Amino acid sequence: MKKLLLLLSLSLLVACNYASEEKKPIDEPIEKPKSDKVETDNFGIVIHGGAGTILKENMTDSLENAYKLVLEEAVREGHEILANGGTSIEAIQRTINIMEDSPLFNAGKGAVFTNQETNEMDAAIMDGETLNAGAIAGVTNVKNPINLAFQVMEHSPHVLLSGKGAEQFAQERGLEIVDPSYFYTENRFQSLQKVKEAEKMKADSSDNRTAFYDPYIKESKFGTVGCVALDKNGNIAAGTSTGGMTNKKWNRIGDVPIIGAGTYANNATCAVSGTGWGEYFMRGVVAYDISAMMEYKKMSLEEAAKKVIQGKLTELGGEGGIIAIDNKGNIAMEFNSAGMYRAAMNKKGELTIGIYKENEENKEIKE
Repeated sequence: MKKLLLLLSLSLLVACNYASEEKKPIDEPIEKPKSDKVETDNFGIVIHGGAGTILKENMTDSLENAYKLVLEEAVREGHEILANGGTSIEAIQRTINIMEDSPLFNAGKGAVFTNQETNEMDAAIMDGETLNAGAIAGVTNVKNPINLAFQVMEHSPHVLLSGKGAEQFAQERGLEIVDPSYFYTENRFQSLQKVKEAEKMKADSSDNRTAFYDPYIKESKFGTVGCVALDKNGNIAAGTSTGGMTNKKWNRIGDVPIIGAGTYANNATCAVSGTGWGEYFMRGVVAYDISAMMEYKKMSLEEAAKKVIQGKLTELGGEGGIIAIDNKGNIAMEFNSAGMYRAAMNKKGELTIGIYKENEENKEIKE
């Protein structure tokens, strides 16, 4: 009997304690886990529109101005999004959309032609906060390929989709689908014809690289567009979009959709978008290499970019350039070619536009 009374007493004591814990004041605040993300006023954006043998003597004033106008429109669009508290991912998509919609660049509307006289586009986007990424290759009817790359990142379990499967996914996600004729531009088509003529003339040459050059950018094959950005939450991201290489064959895919080669972002280091001879960017894992040098060798962004582009890539035989931004807002626009279409804006709203080498004094800074 005594044991029974003891057990009942213990049960009542436990029940009372449980009830008292449950009856906390309803207005008592619930503690939420603290976030290590603190909004700051630091942000920035950098874009490129391709690199190659871009020389002032080969450029008319009107064409030069046309490039600068689109570069400025694109970078200002992204900058405004960031200034208003938007994410780096959002800024990158909207910025690249403007360049994809322009026939001046080898992406979207201005995509170059394959050997089969079609347009096959690649794109990639990467979130530096989560290391999540999305990429697509060989699409022919998606108006803005960078938007499809974003959908792959956010709404699929995969990183890279290609061809018909990627196009089916685009339809399922409700993206704008266009007839492939939308991508036709006379300049790009005539470039293909000239390259094919050169290919026939040099069929016996040991240097078969010539057949892939794009005369529209004066014997260059680079016109890819890209964007990297740092937002006010301290998150960085990278995005790249391209039509690939003029006269490409066998459904060739370049470095752009290969994460770590032409596109990479990591909040711990930097975000990188490349443009150039894709095969070499893949062999050198260029975008990731810059990040790795910062992480493991404790290099600055400027040091890492210079080492990879002017050193490793050049020694490998590759040509092109990169744009990059680190988690502190420092930027790099490094290239070993004659020129690279590029623009940047910092948190102060200062705009930098460049096309040629800096020593040609074609850099503009505007408030």
